Amino acid sequence: MKKYEALDLYNVDSLLSEEERMIRDTVREFVDKEILPIIGERYREGTFPMELVPKIADLGLLGASLEGYGCAGMNAVASGLIAQELERGDSGFRSFVSVQGSLCMYPIHAFGSEEQKKRWLPKMAKGETIGCFGLTEPDFGSNPSGMLTRAVKKGNEYVLNGTKRWITNASIAHLAVVWARGEDDRIHGFVVERGTRGFVPRELKGKLSLRASDTGELIMEDCRVPAANKLPNTESLKSALQCLNQARYGIAWGAIGAAQACFDEALDYSKSRIMFDKPIAGFQLVQNKLSHMATEITKAQLLALQLGRLKDDGKIKHWQISLAKRNNVAVALETARVCRDILGANGILDEYQAMRHMCNLESVYTYEGTHDIHALILGEHLTGIGAFK
Repeated sequence: MKKYEALDLYNVDSLLSEEERMIRDTVREFVDKEILPIIGERYREGTFPMELVPKIADLGLLGASLEGYGCAGMNAVASGLIAQELERGDSGFRSFVSVQGSLCMYPIHAFGSEEQKKRWLPKMAKGETIGCFGLTEPDFGSNPSGMLTRAVKKGNEYVLNGTKRWITNASIAHLAVVWARGEDDRIHGFVVERGTRGFVPRELKGKLSLRASDTGELIMEDCRVPAANKLPNTESLKSALQCLNQARYGIAWGAIGAAQACFDEALDYSKSRIMFDKPIAGFQLVQNKLSHMATEITKAQLLALQLGRLKDDGKIKHWQISLAKRNNVAVALETARVCRDILGANGILDEYQAMRHMCNLESVYTYEGTHDIHALILGEHLTGIGAFK
């Protein structure tokens, strides 16, 4: 396999610190050595390679931006670069790390008690305890405020009833951060541990996207959770949305990695594929496609970098994250489709990356807020008028 060459038309590298570049290059090497050699087979099988979790943890990639409790405490740009390189390998790996860090470790870190943090975070940072995030329901995705899952206090326990669906890591997780409506009609977070009576994780079969990622549903039927497992500082849906913003931030970076992987492959292919007595890279139509994709990827890089700097400065806004997630995933999906086109019939073979990334990005385009929902978030900021209802 040809050595990967990242597109960098605007010398974005020079805008990174030495430490940020070192972290990125370390993860890039890990992707080259550990993920790319196996991802085709795992995607075909529809299995997530759990054997790589300890190696991912050893690199400090789980909860990378969190402070203390065994976490690496990296800055936001570094955590974004991690997402970028992992998704260059496959969206399933970025999803795993994103769910573990942004959607499970983050809420425990941000909303949990000191006892809860000490109990779960160190093991999660080591990859010994895997988490999942239970917010989306079969009938409530874009409108999580309509959730039906309920939590009723009974003595020193909460009894949870409801179903969560499209949950990454569902069947491999040791614990789930589940969001439920309490008797006060407000949304609260609970840590539900595997093996809890009335708690049944179930893998979803038949996916045509994110096949190397574990996706499932969480069924709770009179599921009794100790009161000590309630996250004490989650008192509204806003807490869950804060978690989603952490994950969306990573997606804005991750999508660039998928786009870069497809572009690098298509550019190399176009230089060696001979048609009408010359490489197809020499034709105007192909050069126009390559130029367009390179331009869009470059804009996405600069957008993500500035977003990261804003996050590190504590100035980031939720609508800025929506803008970047919406733009960069759309750019990546278009890039994957155009690269598949440049590869021609070869593009449908899994020895090439474009169609695998294209299928994955169809899910990324939808989850953590659909493309259209993020347009409405941005629209509300611009106009001051909510258009969700």
